Formats: sequence, C-alpha cells, structure tokens
Amino acid sequence: MTATRQVNKWLVTLAVMLPTVMEVIDTSVANVALPHMQGSLNAGTDEITWVLTSYLVSNAVVLPMTGWLARMFGRKRFLLTCIVLFTVTSFLCGAAPTLETLILFRVLQGAAGGALIPMSQAIVMEAFPLKERGMAMAVFGVGAMFGPVIGPALGGWVTDNINWRWIFYINVPFGILAVILVSYFVFDPEYLKQRMRTLIDYWGLALLCIGLGALQIVLDKGQLEDWFSSSFIVTFSAIALLALVALVFVELRQPHPIVNLRLFRSPTFAIGNFLMFLFGFCLYGAVVMIPLFLQTLMGYNATLAGLVLAPGGVATLLTMPLVGAALRRMDSRLFLVTGFATSAVALFIMQGFNLEASLWDFVWPRIVLGCGFGMIFVPLSTTTLSVIAREEMGNATGMYNLLRNIGGSVGIAVCTTWLARYGQFYQNHLVAHINPYNPVFQQRLAALQETALAKGVMPGQVESKVMALLYGEVRRQAGVQSYNRIFWLLGIMYIAMIPLVLLLKREKTDHS
Repeated sequence: MTATRQVNKWLVTLAVMLPTVMEVIDTSVANVALPHMQGSLNAGTDEITWVLTSYLVSNAVVLPMTGWLARMFGRKRFLLTCIVLFTVTSFLCGAAPTLETLILFRVLQGAAGGALIPMSQAIVMEAFPLKERGMAMAVFGVGAMFGPVIGPALGGWVTDNINWRWIFYINVPFGILAVILVSYFVFDPEYLKQRMRTLIDYWGLALLCIGLGALQIVLDKGQLEDWFSSSFIVTFSAIALLALVALVFVELRQPHPIVNLRLFRSPTFAIGNFLMFLFGFCLYGAVVMIPLFLQTLMGYNATLAGLVLAPGGVATLLTMPLVGAALRRMDSRLFLVTGFATSAVALFIMQGFNLEASLWDFVWPRIVLGCGFGMIFVPLSTTTLSVIAREEMGNATGMYNLLRNIGGSVGIAVCTTWLARYGQFYQNHLVAHINPYNPVFQQRLAALQETALAKGVMPGQVESKVMALLYGEVRRQAGVQSYNRIFWLLGIMYIAMIPLVLLLKREKTDHS
C-alpha cells in the first residue's frame, strides 16, 4: 500500500488535474491573442510567433525527462516546484514589457508546464487500483481534452473584453489553489522516497535539449521558411537528426539514463506510443484545419468557428467516462478499432464540405469525430501504460505525452504544407478552364458582366471587376478542394492505424 492510496483517489485526482488543465489551456490560449501582442509589443509577424515556439520547445525538452527529475528530487517536491514556477512565470509573462522578456518567461513557463501533464498522469494511474485504470485515464483525458475545447474561446474572450495580459494573469489564483491541494493530498510512494543519488547524465541532457529544441523549431517554422529550400531549416534539421541519433546511442549505454529508452522493448508500449504519435498527427491536423476552413472560406469569425468546434469537444468529454467504465468488462482493442473507424468516417464526411454548407453541416461531423476521439484516448493510454511498472511510470508518461505533442506538431506542419501545395495545384487546374475557348466560361462571363452593368459598374471597369471576382472564386474553390483532400488523407491514416491495434497485447507486470 503506497502513501498515495491513503488519500481519497478523487481528491488526489482533483489536486493534479487542476495544474494539468492550466498547462493544456496555456498551450493554446495565446494563439488568438498574437495580433494584440504584436501591436502592444511592437513586434513583427515572424517575431511574435516565437511566443508560441519558445513555449513548445521548452515544453518538449522537459517532457521525456520528467520521470528522471521526479526520482532525483522527489515527485511531490518537483510537482510543487513546477506549479509554483508555472504560476510565477505566468504572472511575469503578463507583465512583460518587451517581446524579449515575454519570450524568456514563456521558455521558463513551458519548462515548468512540460512536467505537469506526465506527473499528473502518473499520479492518477497510481491513485486508482488496476481494475479502475480505464476510469482513471478517462478522468485524466477529460482534463487533457478540456484545454483545447475552452482554450481558444477563453483566450479570445479575455483578449477582446479585457486585455491579452490577462490570459496569463488568470493562471495565478488557480496556481495558488493547485499548490494548496497538492500540498495536502499528494504524497510520494515508498519507491520514490528511497531514491538513490546518481551521477547526472549530462550528455543525455545536452543531446535531448539540442535535438528536441531543433526539431520543434523545424516543425514550427518549416512551412514559413519553405522547408528544405531554406538553409535555416536544413541546418536545424541536421542538428536535430544528429543529436537525436546520438541520444539513442548514449542513453542505451547509460546505466541511469535521463530518458529510459529501454521501455520500448515492450512491444505493447512501443506500438502504443507509435499509435499515439499518429493519433496526435490526425487529432491536431483536423482540429486546426476545421476552423481555418470556416474562417478563410466561409467568412466565420473566431467566436462562430469556436462554436462549431465546441460540440465535438463536449462529445469527447462525454464519451471518455463511458468508455472508461466499460473497459472493466470489454477489450480495449475493440474500442480502439471502433474509435479509429468512427474518426475516419467523420473525416470522410468532411471531405464533402462545400461553400453552400450550413452551420449544422459542419457541426454534426465534428460531433462524430469527437466521439471517435473519446473512444481512442482512454483505451490507448490504458493499454500502453498497463505494461509499465510503477517505478517507471513517470518516464513512460513523459515519453507518451511527448510523442503525442510531437505527432501534433508534425500533423500541423504537414497539413499546413499540404494546404499550400494542394491550393497551388487545384488553382492551376481550375485556371486552365478559364479561357475564351471554353463555352461554359463564356456563358458565365457574359452573365456576370450583365449583372455588373445592372448594378451600376462603369462599362470600362466591368471586365476587370468580373475577372477579379472570378479569380477570387477560383481561389475559394481551390481552397475547398485542398481542405477536402486533407480530410480524406487524415481519414485514410485512421484506417491504416486499425491493423496496428491488433498487435497490442495486455501484458501482466507487477504494479504492486
């Protein structure tokens, strides 16, 4: 019996879910406030995006070393330190007078926030008995998914009605409450109290920081810099590749590695992490593409686009507890296959979006997609982490969340690149039909010219006005086809994941 179980499991869960929700919301809350920050801090478009990139880089670096840091300093002490640092740097971000100081504090905030999710997940896993792990992951999943649902809407409302600085200040009271709850209800288990002093893995630490930092910069800036046509991207890609390859060799030879890659010897853990990487790719790719479609092609504002996304998030939150309860009696792989298939069906429906679609036409496929997400997150987390001993749970959750985040970064980078490339392809294809030898085009052109004259456009300006209108329509139609192709590709990826589910096996290990 560990010390964690001496406290009511729901109180432990409440204590650790609060910092988790804070961190997840802060990952996305700043996105909508970037234009306001840019004006306030007198920054350029390229410069202001480092407010996001700096947070993601430091967040990614800390994630896989969470278990090692918890063993070195004690999990409760480390968790409290991270919450305090996250809260203090949140206040400092809000008070930052210049862009440089804001980026510095965002780096520190991301480093503190990186450890909050894996530590909270490990604590929740240990607080519940083995037979209730599904419900534990469902509760954790609700918190993890709550952030992306409310983050953009909250950030937009606070920015529009108060000030962008308050998206950071709002963390302070919740951070103080989290410190109080963790102090009273979270305790280190016995195996963490008996920690041994070991030499710090300096090589592993350095290679991890360099490799993941460079990788995150490549993914964040790749499309903006036109990928490998840019020497900047080529240089950072080479740095990331060399550092991460070297990290693998160093850590496999290190008796006390900062990242325990030996956990991947378990086939279930390795396959589960690969599936989580692919799931993160599709999850973030789809969630980013939908509001872009609505705002760039349909003319929706940020609030209305958020209303389209919100029902799908609610569907995910409602599905997770039901799946978690059912996992006691049903094979988790059945839920995974159903979840991947449901998500694929939803994306194939989205493939039929057009410019005449109503609000409901966008909402109901998003609800179906949300249900699919809810059937994936809980059983995949439960199955993947069920083969890990308690002593390695911090390491395992750190790597698991890292792969989800990297999958999301890769998904966003690839989808935005697809959007640009397919947009050019479809635009060239459609423009080829706009020529004086196409009778359909001639009929459409004549009708538009008559309409323009009837609305009072000067005869000398009719042709230029009509051609500009036609070009705008070509771009919109090319955009629709580009988004539809991306939804189709993401759906195919979900179908491709189903055979991998069959390779998952629930292995028995000693969790006592």
